[in-house]
Amino acid sequence: MLPFKSSVSKFASRRINQNIIPLISKNAFSTSAFARSAIPSLHTFTEDEEMLRASVAKFAKEQVKPKVKEMDEHELMDKSIIQGLFEQGLMAVETPTEYGGSGTSFTAAILVVEELAKVDASVSVACDVHNTLVNTLLIKYGTLAQKEKYLPKMSTDTVGCFCLSEAGSGSDAFTLQTRAEKQGDYYVLNGSKMWITNSYEAGIFLVFANVDPSKGYKGITCFIVEKDMGVQIAKKESKLGIRASSTCSLTFEDVKVPAENVLGEVGKGYKYAIEILNEGRIGIAAQMIGIAQGAFDEAMPYLFQRKQFGEFIGDFQGMQHQYAQIAVEIEAARLLTYNAARLKEQGKNFVKEAAMAKLYSSQVAEKAASKAIEWVGGVGFTRDLPLEKYYRDCKIGAIYEGTSNIQLQTIAKLLRPVYSQ
Repeated sequence: MLPFKSSVSKFASRRINQNIIPLISKNAFSTSAFARSAIPSLHTFTEDEEMLRASVAKFAKEQVKPKVKEMDEHELMDKSIIQGLFEQGLMAVETPTEYGGSGTSFTAAILVVEELAKVDASVSVACDVHNTLVNTLLIKYGTLAQKEKYLPKMSTDTVGCFCLSEAGSGSDAFTLQTRAEKQGDYYVLNGSKMWITNSYEAGIFLVFANVDPSKGYKGITCFIVEKDMGVQIAKKESKLGIRASSTCSLTFEDVKVPAENVLGEVGKGYKYAIEILNEGRIGIAAQMIGIAQGAFDEAMPYLFQRKQFGEFIGDFQGMQHQYAQIAVEIEAARLLTYNAARLKEQGKNFVKEAAMAKLYSSQVAEKAASKAIEWVGGVGFTRDLPLEKYYRDCKIGAIYEGTSNIQLQTIAKLLRPVYSQ
């Protein structure tokens, strides 16, 4: 038997002689290297994105942070914070300028969510749902009249919410029971919704209801419903985490909605919901990496202030390995998230990448928040520090906008065709 190196050499020589492998010039390598050097990293942002991120970080630190503990304890978003989000342009990040928005990128919206979550996940998710779900659906599928009527309001002072989930339809969202019956120039809505983020503060509700149950999910339609049309806030949930973010049950009893308020096409609501939740998962991933980074940043200085056995606890090798590992995982989650965002912007398929980003970011957030409490010790277990809040807030990442099991199922479903042929 020939040595491995000799075997490879003979095989390569034979392949070249058969003109299977073309000769490559040194210039080709040089050109390729130059082209590669021009490809930006995932941490490359436009000037607008960088400016927005810095502005949001300042807003979060100066205006949100002083109110976080009070909002959490009272389970209520401070009105001045909502007003501040609008004044800073953070509730219309992608909305075109002609409707009062900033007209910036999807990645910019993701950066906003991440920066806010470093300080308070409740404010972050309020901003996220308003931008990535509600605004995006109106921008994408709204008629000119609908955009002119609603987007300026949602850019300046009116909160929006996304109403899909019901008591009997969570992960299996398309078994929803809310009905919409056509009566002349109106649709009459009857039914209820659960777990609706922003619903306590909202003035505009995107409600999914079935206009023809005999068609199954193909009867599901999205309606733009104004609060004063008769939306009833039935119950405000008291939650483990993101307590300042309102999560309510809603009731619709003979709510008359003009037919002109159908968003997109009748019967296409299921399609819109799937599309927008895929995008929304990138927003939740950003929220989770914000929580992870926030907990990490809060705990790390303590490791170099407190001494035990004559050394800073952060200098013990056992601690070094732990915080180095968490730093790696946060960065990996961040890159997954930024990659999914850029793929979405480029019009490429991003469903698998979005599911991966949300799944992994939620796992990293739990691990980072838990470790941060352990590193700080007993005081980390108290409410004197915000670490326990990061820990409570992160748990929702494995649940909303698609549970972790749903993300795994999505990833597996998309991998199977690649390897089963």
